[in-house]
Amino acid sequence: MKTIESIEIDKEKIERLAASAKAPLPVSGAEKKKLIRKIKELLREKDAVLVAHYYVDEELQKLADETGGCVSDSLEMARFGHDHPAQTVVVAGVRFMGETAKILNPEKRILMPDPGAECSLDLSCTSEAFTKFCDAHPDRTAVVYANTSAEVKARADWVVTSSIGAQIIKHLHEQGEKIIWAPDRYLGGYIRKVTGADMLLWPGYCVVHDAFKAEELEYLRKKHPEAGVLVHPESPMEVIDQADVVGSTTQLIKAVTEMDNNLFIVATDRGIFHKMKEAAPNKRFIEAPMGGTGATCLSCAHCPWMAMNGLANLARTLETESNEIHVDPETGRRAMVSVKRMLDFAAREKVRATGSANIISPA
Repeated sequence: MKTIESIEIDKEKIERLAASAKAPLPVSGAEKKKLIRKIKELLREKDAVLVAHYYVDEELQKLADETGGCVSDSLEMARFGHDHPAQTVVVAGVRFMGETAKILNPEKRILMPDPGAECSLDLSCTSEAFTKFCDAHPDRTAVVYANTSAEVKARADWVVTSSIGAQIIKHLHEQGEKIIWAPDRYLGGYIRKVTGADMLLWPGYCVVHDAFKAEELEYLRKKHPEAGVLVHPESPMEVIDQADVVGSTTQLIKAVTEMDNNLFIVATDRGIFHKMKEAAPNKRFIEAPMGGTGATCLSCAHCPWMAMNGLANLARTLETESNEIHVDPETGRRAMVSVKRMLDFAAREKVRATGSANIISPA
């Protein structure tokens, strides 16, 4: 896979930060019930709604659903916050998700349980390095994954998600455009393979998906030949090549309801198992392997930064109204332009398919 050779990623720093991420201490059953009651009361009192990513712990996903919030991918979390009447949106996820929510909802207050929850993809693509590279290649259209900072989104021409990235790149390719793709090299490589587009790939990666191992996955498939293999395209190509379905979080959850298999091997963050079990309660799910013989962790597929979201810091954030996410207004305005290009494209595709669509206008 050809990536941008002039870009160097500080992998050691990213993995050091991932290792230093501290999950909240576990709480007892009685304390958990007390915190859940308190959070529900505070959400009502503060005119707030909780939106949670598929990758956060199950108890937060349940709480979002029980209180009329949303459990979804990062963009749908932001869109839900836009449409919901609450004036405060609490984002259980990682920092770029809080920023995306603020970009789409500049008039609302965005809070997070822990704004120190990072993302290795975001960390691998600084705004300074990205801007410098784009300026050096003015003939290319800059397309960035949603897992990026507000500043990177503001410099990009398009923002995309894993569910619609291939469609947008295919469209740009058909228009004769050459692409700078950032930051996930695996997702970019997969999209380049299926579209044939001319893409320079930023060498970023997700610390969870990067760890899935192709050789061990092949062994697991032989052990469970009846299993369907579901892979998120942030994974290495050798893992993607073994998939029955390659797709975004939402697409993988949909797959478990549509496929006949009763057992699935899943190559993405294990936080998704909660919604998969809800969607298909009679089916079983196995984490794809992340190590070989002698490894201390064969399958620890959970983002250390997603794990920083917990009931205690969620309650504290609501009670104190702290950990507010801010985005420079001009940066937010420019980022909204690149986000809205994707939203408008998605709306046109939906009209083409169903005859209806919901469009978010920039603030």
